[in-house]
Amino acid sequence: MVALDRLEALVRNRLKRLQYRPDTPDTLDGFIAGTGLTLDDPASP
Repeated sequence: MVALDRLEALVRNRLKRLQYRPDTPDTLDGFIAGTGLTLDDPASP
């Protein structure tokens, strides 16, 4: 379980770093497109 905790901490750290990069939207869009997933805007209540 320790390895899983360390992996989670590493992923969180890397995602937090991406959050503050100026080219983040392009980077994240490319990543999401590469996975084949789509992000839908949440329906407003």
